[in-house]
Amino acid sequence: MYMNSRSNFKALALTEATLRQQAPSIYASGPISGVSSRYTFVPTSQILSGLREQEWLPVEAEEQRIRKETRRGYQKHLIRLRRAEQMETLDEWNVELVLVNSHDTGCAYQLHAGIYRRICSNGLVLSEGSFEAIRFRHAGLLPEQVVQASFRLLEFVPKVGDLINRFQNRLLTSDEQLALAQQAVLLRYPSLVEAPVEPETLLQARRGDDSGLDLWTTVNRVQENLIRGGVSDARRDRRGRLRSVRALRGIDSKVNLNKGLWGLAEQLANGQPLESAALN
Repeated sequence: MYMNSRSNFKALALTEATLRQQAPSIYASGPISGVSSRYTFVPTSQILSGLREQEWLPVEAEEQRIRKETRRGYQKHLIRLRRAEQMETLDEWNVELVLVNSHDTGCAYQLHAGIYRRICSNGLVLSEGSFEAIRFRHAGLLPEQVVQASFRLLEFVPKVGDLINRFQNRLLTSDEQLALAQQAVLLRYPSLVEAPVEPETLLQARRGDDSGLDLWTTVNRVQENLIRGGVSDARRDRRGRLRSVRALRGIDSKVNLNKGLWGLAEQLANGQPLESAALN
């Protein structure tokens, strides 16, 4: 397995009690009522048990907010898992397995490749171009299929290291940084004008270690500012109040934005210029 520079930071696996508190839908005892007879109920908790036997440990979990009370306990949930050997000494970045599922027929089982960057606690998700998400329909699903599919990510780990090295060695010009920020804004907002901040604001570093001009550092700055929110500049609303980027909450929204942003970074790493976005 590819190993990067080490640190003394230790990661902790989530306990069952914490998982039940953060995402109770993981432990659903059955599917939502009214599902098709072809629907095969495989609780996420059973998949987690199988992954744990293969040394994948949960480190983060969340579930989708609901609008209808009938979906409570069955809604979409996301779990990020990390290899057991990475828990004692967490590196500057670590590959993660991102598991998405629901028990309300809202989505199939999904396995995505993720990256956790310790310095900013960023949870990135690789684009489909780098690692195509693995999906399983609930009809006729066997738990072993999902667990076995996790090994594809292990085989992909060395390539992740190569990709990050390319990002770290690719220095961006000011125009390239601006184009990346502009295109990143459009991953979340309909236009640059409708965004609460100027694209340049997303390039601001929250800490000294993130002030580099390389692609890896830049894409992490933009990702953190777009997803965690809290950044603002001179833009104000109609009432004169200062506007700011709100934290992104939806599971699908975060996964899709992460994938889109990673895809933009790959374009730059491959020498493909990004177009400057129009204001409208």
